[in-house]
Amino acid sequence: MNISQEDIEKVLYDLFIKYKFTNEKAKLMASVFTESTLDGVSSHGINRVPLFIEHIEKGVIKINAEAEKIASFGSIERWDGNQGPGIVNATKCTNRAVELAKKHGMGMVALRNTNHWMRGGTYGKQAANANCVSILFTNTKPNMPPWGGKESRIGNNPFVVSIPREKGNVVLDMAMSQFSFGKINDYRLREEKLPYPGGWDENDNLSNDPKKILSKERALPVGYWKGSALSMVLDMLATLLSGGNSTSKISSKDIETEISQVYICVYPEVFNDQGLQQKLIDEIIDFTHDVEPMKKNDKIYYPGERSAQARAKNLKDGIFINESIWNKILLLSK
Repeated sequence: MNISQEDIEKVLYDLFIKYKFTNEKAKLMASVFTESTLDGVSSHGINRVPLFIEHIEKGVIKINAEAEKIASFGSIERWDGNQGPGIVNATKCTNRAVELAKKHGMGMVALRNTNHWMRGGTYGKQAANANCVSILFTNTKPNMPPWGGKESRIGNNPFVVSIPREKGNVVLDMAMSQFSFGKINDYRLREEKLPYPGGWDENDNLSNDPKKILSKERALPVGYWKGSALSMVLDMLATLLSGGNSTSKISSKDIETEISQVYICVYPEVFNDQGLQQKLIDEIIDFTHDVEPMKKNDKIYYPGERSAQARAKNLKDGIFINESIWNKILLLSK
């Protein structure tokens, strides 16, 4: 199905109002879910809405709760998410990290006891639009085996880096798994195989079958042992800096919640050489663009470029939505 941005946003806004969110929060969440879908990331946009509602109904997400500051150390702050909606908490903490960066040159907010932020790139883009460089990451429930292990003991811990750029922001948004679980589920909904192995099946063999990977939730770390190690380090940092839960503690819960996140922002204008900064970024992008692709008619992209192209196409043609997902949302809205 192809649906307009306006129609998606309206249906989601009405849905969140039905579940007793304030007008402001309903508008924010409807916008974030829609924007992610518009950028071609349905896996962390519209496809996540039914699960989000399920977590509300189970009391995992506290509708009226939101993040609050619990400690301040100059340009560094600790916040508690109070199990509020991840989108609301992440937006608030990103804004605060930007404020701290513009005051001190660099700012950091470490957040604990929050919920899934959906698409991490949303907040990288938010920081870049405020003319800040950002480094953001979160831990998760265990959904990857540490390299060489059979059981999932580490998370695929999404990692985001954004850089403001006049010709289009650079936004890296990646999980520590070869494919995020949202993306794996996206392939499952389309009844397609992954283009590369994405995890292990029940017989401990690497597989590109999304159903087999999802049955055990044993994703393949990006870079094999390197991704495994990086996942562990990000979990350590998020836990240490926020004073919150580690992936180990999150594993004791039936549903992924009360996770830990870090928001770091740098205000590049403190260097007073904006022209040079833009020139250097373009130099790097031009150098990597100007290479012969291995596949004919292929193209090299910088992080965030594909999303910008997907947005332009979807604004023109309408946004493709999985019909079963859309029908679930319409049913929830009634």
